Amino acid sequence: MPIWDSISGRKEAQTSNAFDPSTAQDATAFLSDVAIPDPSKLHPLAGLNQDTLDYLSLEDSALDDTPGSRSVLPSRGWSDDLCYGAGTTYLAALSLGGVWGMAEGLNKTPVTAPPKIRLNAVLNSVTRRGPFLGNSAGVVAMVYNGINSTIGAVRGKHDAANSITAGALSGMLFKSTRGVKPMMISGGIVASIAGTWAVARKAFF
Repeated sequence: MPIWDSISGRKEAQTSNAFDPSTAQDATAFLSDVAIPDPSKLHPLAGLNQDTLDYLSLEDSALDDTPGSRSVLPSRGWSDDLCYGAGTTYLAALSLGGVWGMAEGLNKTPVTAPPKIRLNAVLNSVTRRGPFLGNSAGVVAMVYNGINSTIGAVRGKHDAANSITAGALSGMLFKSTRGVKPMMISGGIVASIAGTWAVARKAFF
């Protein structure tokens, strides 16, 4: 009897621990809506109000309210003007210098030269003239913005007189090591460009 009881007990234990296939989970349990997150919630801007984000819009109260400072581009002060002015001036001068270098390279090489030699001459001229003109114009634009912002802060307004004066001073400072005549020529050129920009800005913006 003890031997039979022990054997029957083991059989009952094995029967109670047997695997029931009807209780197994199928694939729908893993692919349910609860298991898979909503793809729209994974977006970086999910749950944010895009109308109130600071980097998408500038409040009118944060803009520069100095008379004559408003233009087509919103500006919060001299730092924004420095970024806009120096950046656009550098890119424009870099492009103009590239065109100048390409024309110079094509004119210096004979027409009968092999294509590789003409291409090499053009690339050398472009890389020499483009960065030179872009860097020079970028430096002048940075100095011009600093002087123009300072004059505007002192006078309490931005007008054509500020731009022309700042252009003349920045051009003269740029060529201050070359002598009086180059200083006057450079100052006149930059003042003319600044005056033209000020008149066009007032007329169209």
